[in-house]
Amino acid sequence: MTITADPASESTADQHPDLDRATLQRFRELAATDDAGNRFFAETHAELVTMGHYTANMPTGIGGGGLNLVEMGRRQRLLGRHAPAPGLASCMHLYWTGAATDLQKMGLDSLAFVLDDAATGEIFASGHAESGNDVAVAASTVDAVPVDGGYRISGAKHFGSLGPVWDQIGFHAQDSSDPDNPVVIHGFARRTDPGVEVRENWDTIAMRASQSYDTVFESVFVPHERVAAVEPVGSEASPVLGAFFTWALTLISNVYLGLGERALELATDAATQRTSIGLEGRTLAHNPMLQHQVAEATMALDSVRSQLELLARDWVAGEVGDDWAVRLYSAKHCTSVQVRRAVDLSAEILGGSSISNRGEFARLWRDSRGIAFHPPSDALAHEQVAKAVLGIDPTGPRW
Repeated sequence: MTITADPASESTADQHPDLDRATLQRFRELAATDDAGNRFFAETHAELVTMGHYTANMPTGIGGGGLNLVEMGRRQRLLGRHAPAPGLASCMHLYWTGAATDLQKMGLDSLAFVLDDAATGEIFASGHAESGNDVAVAASTVDAVPVDGGYRISGAKHFGSLGPVWDQIGFHAQDSSDPDNPVVIHGFARRTDPGVEVRENWDTIAMRASQSYDTVFESVFVPHERVAAVEPVGSEASPVLGAFFTWALTLISNVYLGLGERALELATDAATQRTSIGLEGRTLAHNPMLQHQVAEATMALDSVRSQLELLARDWVAGEVGDDWAVRLYSAKHCTSVQVRRAVDLSAEILGGSSISNRGEFARLWRDSRGIAFHPPSDALAHEQVAKAVLGIDPTGPRW
């Protein structure tokens, strides 16, 4: 039996004709210069806007592309192979439009305004990361004070990808006006709202071109009509949260999967070209230990690919059971572990050249480090999965 495995062979012509080879190669070249200059992927972003990338998962009836979660996952994986930072940053918009679309299919208009505004060209960002908050959106260090007609929001958010271009940011904040029954509100603020400050402070080792600026809210008024959900602290039962978590974790994971595939591709290409004096001039691909590393990396990525694909297919088919949160958090955690493992193995296959900033691989290695910091973290994923399996009430005492 002959086994061939080439993730790059996935055709883009059928599902994503706009992402042809020339376009993807241009994105890859721009990714290198944007990363080196620690600058936003402005040129790639403009082209993605023109090709309808930011509306690709919206209903065709309002000018969208009509792609579902399976199709968008593959699209983001393809972007991740060529331009990880633009792929990742665009997820933060796409998970809102994807969630809004699927909620409408369920008969829920909680995020209908997201579709209306995105159809006019507005760009959305994610405002969920906070200092001192290790339970993701189940609680918040940002204050939401109820006032006539809505809330006043005060506090700081980190990792606001698409920093230079977003128009609205989806956030969560905590209303503790009733100490016995605190709630988390999930709403949207505009960049132009009084009290919104975007701080251009992005300088990291990973995903540099995403330019994920901090956002500070100082008594920002958010009206009730811009609030999509209100949940008890500790609860994530809202359909809004279920939809945006599903879209967010699936798309983000696929970007990193694509990154891992590209890293392994670079490593295997080098192994089949470099010769070894210890192997009497044959290529390093004939080294049995290197073959073992290639197999390990390949199997790691394949396990993630299968898990993410099945998860997306079940979501599209409506096969969502009580174990959905367990499956979702497990998929993201496994992606985090296995992609980084595959990239690390690829570095060993490449050898010393892997740390040279003159090559693409070093950037991929740095970008791969970012997945550990997308919620849920390693610790939170294990906590939430175990509590769900053991039947422990998430709204009760944490420990």
